[in-house]
Amino acid sequence: MSEEQFTFEDKLQQLESIVSQLEKGDRPLETALADFQTGVGLVKDLQKTLKDAEDTLAKVIDNDNELSDLELTND
Repeated sequence: MSEEQFTFEDKLQQLESIVSQLEKGDRPLETALADFQTGVGLVKDLQKTLKDAEDTLAKVIDNDNELSDLELTND
């Protein structure tokens, strides 16, 4: 399965597993470093996915089928 096929939830679960393994502190240094690097990559992917979702939610389709920024009011 390529990386693009993993869902947000798959990546989050993988990150949680890596963190759990690292917290145990019983992994060889080389393995722990590789896991840490994988975890950092997952964090970046997850943050990008959240940012993209936030940007999508901040847009609305207007009457001309154009995307525009959502204007929030406190009315």
